[in-house]
Amino acid sequence: MTDTATPPRDRPWLFRTYAGHSTAAASNALYRANLAKGQTGLSVAFDLPTQTGYDSDHPLARGEVGKVGVPISHLGDMRTLFEQIPLEQMNTSMTINATAAWLLALYIAVAEEQGADVARLQGTVQNDIIKEYLSRGTYIFPPAPSLRLIGDVATYTYRSVPKWNPMNVCSYHLQEAGATPEQELAYALATATAVLDEVRGRVPEADFPTLVARISFFVNAGIRFVTEMCKMRAFVDLWDEICATRYGVEDPKARRFRYGVQVNSLGLTEQQPENNVYRILIEMLAVTLSRNARARAVQLPAWNEALGLPRPWDQQWSLRMQQVLALETDLLEYGDLFDGNPAVEGKVEALKAGARAELARIDAMGGCVAAIDYMKGALVESNAARLGRIERGETVVVGVNRYTTTEPSPLTAGEGDILVVDPSVEAEQVARLEAWRGARDAAAVEAARAALARAAREGTNIMPPSIAAAKAGLTTGEWGAVMREVFGEYRAPTGVAQAAAAPEPAGGADAEAEVRAAVEAVSARLGRRIKFLVGKPGLDGHSNGAEQIAVRARDCGMEVVYEGIRLTPAQIVNAALEEGVHVVGLSILSGSHMELIGEVVTRMRRAGLDDVPVVAGGIIPEEDAERLRALGVARVYTPKDFELTRIMADIVALVDAQTAVAAE
Repeated sequence: MTDTATPPRDRPWLFRTYAGHSTAAASNALYRANLAKGQTGLSVAFDLPTQTGYDSDHPLARGEVGKVGVPISHLGDMRTLFEQIPLEQMNTSMTINATAAWLLALYIAVAEEQGADVARLQGTVQNDIIKEYLSRGTYIFPPAPSLRLIGDVATYTYRSVPKWNPMNVCSYHLQEAGATPEQELAYALATATAVLDEVRGRVPEADFPTLVARISFFVNAGIRFVTEMCKMRAFVDLWDEICATRYGVEDPKARRFRYGVQVNSLGLTEQQPENNVYRILIEMLAVTLSRNARARAVQLPAWNEALGLPRPWDQQWSLRMQQVLALETDLLEYGDLFDGNPAVEGKVEALKAGARAELARIDAMGGCVAAIDYMKGALVESNAARLGRIERGETVVVGVNRYTTTEPSPLTAGEGDILVVDPSVEAEQVARLEAWRGARDAAAVEAARAALARAAREGTNIMPPSIAAAKAGLTTGEWGAVMREVFGEYRAPTGVAQAAAAPEPAGGADAEAEVRAAVEAVSARLGRRIKFLVGKPGLDGHSNGAEQIAVRARDCGMEVVYEGIRLTPAQIVNAALEEGVHVVGLSILSGSHMELIGEVVTRMRRAGLDDVPVVAGGIIPEEDAERLRALGVARVYTPKDFELTRIMADIVALVDAQTAVAAE
């Protein structure tokens, strides 16, 4: 007898892996291999020059080409990236923000070359600039023109590419930057309302619900999976509430909360990295167990991402995890497993109440754009509290601050456990770029550039001239240069000055007092306070670690110089000279540490700063750490070095030792 109350089996979510590296050709081979293994959607990672609107031969691109994603400098690169992949049949997510309009224009141009019906294209551009100001750092333009560009993409796609999601409101990086669940809910929803407020007057009133229905979200799922599952149920309720009450959207389908997810990479550990497999699985449960709040696309990190770039086998392992859960278990055969559960309902209501209070605070400031400084400071403060709990052992991280004894791992034995990008990739990409420029119709390029600039200045939709510019052969850097000329560039707040004092570190008041006393003693011998420059060379916008080092150094009594992200080695060395610093700390997580740190050290020697110690932090393999030490870097820290108080003690000791040498 059939149970008519049993709902039909839910369809599986899209299986994705976040991938792209080295070159368009290498990434294309990886995509086709993953699709052959059962992946059902693509998620494209772009390199930092592409994300920040520079060509691969720009000075700021040095060392960054092909490291954290694929370099796409022009239509030819995009064509190669999707060779033999029919875009009309694909669902493609592109993690791109400041240059989202341009990369979507290139994608549409390639689809048209393939003969695709553009109206049938499915996928997403992330296109969330607000979180870039707060957490990830690949912004270019100020908030007003950035919102305008997001609106241009949204108003273009809902008519011309109606199955495309013009924006993923991305709370993923907010959690990576330390956001509490309430902050993650509030800041993401505030961003969504800012975008909807921007586009509301740009489309006919009758069309507005259609546009609302195309807004999607991209979230993070951490290890506290009950809280994370309740957070997703809270997202569903709050989004429905906002769409109905703030915007008057009556159709429940248009108010549906649609989201994709990558589970938390921040919590993956360099120590005992095999434990990350369990973490990834548990975090996936948070976004799949509750049918009423189930993700429609999931991409999982690989077990070794805290060590470096995953290999194809590592990505396959994460893909198989999704397939086993969706296809072997009976999860998709049942309705929601948590409806009516009092513990779940209580937690969801508490999260909603906290998020509403934070949303009210942001609204009182004039909305999320006006509240950027406040939100950035709050994230730095929350992240400091999170790290403090780990240092004190209040938050247990197995293999890191508890149960640290271990057997040698066969996963990290043999010929390496990460993929290493060949250093020749950058030169080869630059050569292809030069050949592309040389083969273009110069008159067509100049006409397309002029039309693009005119649209940017006059406020007409940027998408049609961007597509025309893509076909004419403009490059990513040329598109970015036009936009920079019209809109200007933006420098986001660092959050360091706004953040409250960090919590008591590991070891309690005694450890903190010892470091403070050491700072005072060494400062007295110097005749002035220890001055510590924290620098972010290159295009890497992952500033969380640098911010926490700056906050902790400040709270230990040092004078800190921290000017934020995207500095050239020359700017860092000039700042070291002008500020008269005693130690320089460099933070790089993009894999460009050898090139950029090496250049900083060389420039410091030329400037007569041999006596200023340099310390470095990032995802740095041990063989690279040895090479950096051979170059003269005094200390190298990686994600396993989570005890900030010990790092502060190291820095004070380095300055003290250098002071003693200078006195001899």
